[in-house]
Amino acid sequence: MAKPHSAGARARKPVAAPKRPGRALPKGKAWGGRFAEQTDRLVEQFTSSLAYDRRLYPYDIQGSIAHCRTLDRAKVLTARESAQLVRGLQFVKVELDGGRFPFSPQDEDIHMAIERRLTELIGPLGGKLHTGRSRNDQVALDLRLFLRDVLSTLMDQLQEFRRVLVGQARAHMGVVMPGYTHLQRAQPVLLAHHFLAYVEMFGRDRGRLHDCRERLNVMPLGSGALAGSNYPVDRRYTAALLEFPAVTQNSLDAVSDRDAVVEALSALSLIMMHLSRLSEELILWASQEFRYVDLPDTFCTGSSMMPQKKNPDVPELVRGKTGRVYGHLMGTLTLLKGLPLSYNRDLQEDKEALFDAVDTTGQSLALCTEWMRRLVVNRTVLAEAAEGGGMLATELADYLVTKGVPFREAHSITGQIVRFSLEQQQPLQRLTLKDLRGFSPRFSQDVLSCLTVKGAIDRKGQIGGTATGRVEARIKELEKALKG
Repeated sequence: MAKPHSAGARARKPVAAPKRPGRALPKGKAWGGRFAEQTDRLVEQFTSSLAYDRRLYPYDIQGSIAHCRTLDRAKVLTARESAQLVRGLQFVKVELDGGRFPFSPQDEDIHMAIERRLTELIGPLGGKLHTGRSRNDQVALDLRLFLRDVLSTLMDQLQEFRRVLVGQARAHMGVVMPGYTHLQRAQPVLLAHHFLAYVEMFGRDRGRLHDCRERLNVMPLGSGALAGSNYPVDRRYTAALLEFPAVTQNSLDAVSDRDAVVEALSALSLIMMHLSRLSEELILWASQEFRYVDLPDTFCTGSSMMPQKKNPDVPELVRGKTGRVYGHLMGTLTLLKGLPLSYNRDLQEDKEALFDAVDTTGQSLALCTEWMRRLVVNRTVLAEAAEGGGMLATELADYLVTKGVPFREAHSITGQIVRFSLEQQQPLQRLTLKDLRGFSPRFSQDVLSCLTVKGAIDRKGQIGGTATGRVEARIKELEKALKG
């Protein structure tokens, strides 16, 4: 994951531990003043999100440092207070980075854990950190900062995967394979053309992540709990510190909006769907029934009972984990569908789904990239497969059309030829001109040049076709676009 741009990250000297003040620190929940009784232990366990939202700590500290500087600019804090808070936050980050942060059973979430620790370190001044903000706009900010980083990382992963696929297309430029519809052999295509189909899919996926990142890149801090802030904070200044190009325009929407989470989950679901389709093809192609490819041993497992087995467990798991990411999308949509404005605690449930979907997709992309990099193609088996199955029938029908036969009539004639070929147990390309003229006098000597795999490939010369020249040109375009 890319490292966040911390508003306090420019400090060159090591962060020293702040001196602990001598005054006693307040006890209990930060919001506990209104309550006469302590929170039930079962409620604390049920409502705590610390187990998973602690991964937001770099973003929480990044946002808190920017908030301190904004309060300083607004004269809500003195320059000295702001500096103390920033130094304290930087030290807390050092503790968290190093795994030395002293978590407490009383910590509800990472936001309160950081504020609690800050107050332990610098005293009551730590209580000023939360001035002018709510956990509602705080977590909305953290999520956007998190998504901004992880979507950039996933976009980079997709680019590398596309480079690997283009590299495989280049390496197998002359290899022909059967193209399929309904999982039945249909027409011959270049294997490179097949690989490039996935390059197009993952290009769209990257575009969706980019669009999602652009839409979420709006700063929500300053929205308060729901109505805005009573303090003269300069939200555009905060946005500049955090490298947001804009600020949200409605405080109610800002704290309750989870569109970015849904959009990200949707984009991740599409990525996983495409990875699953590729996985399914490789599972089939690696089977003894196809034998088109060999998967790397390092990405397969064996059987606990049958010594001969080489199981494609990794692509099978990618295929299986796709449903898991789909579930996170549907769960989040269901979570949001009945929520009134503005913030509701239900929204705490968005993070586990988002984090798991991000992790699952990132891991799946990394694995798919590596196994495709090492994939072995059985060229001889593919060449043999491309010659059979009546895949040149469309060439015969189109030939008749060029001789003035209406396509429906040409289709019917060719169907009769295919049946004859099957009865004679002869592939179409072995039929003689005499055989063909028995079905139509429009066949001439030049028809025989149509009944070759190479001819069938090279006649598909339109933009997007499988002709060698077209595929070669597209590979060059992609190599240039993906360079670096």
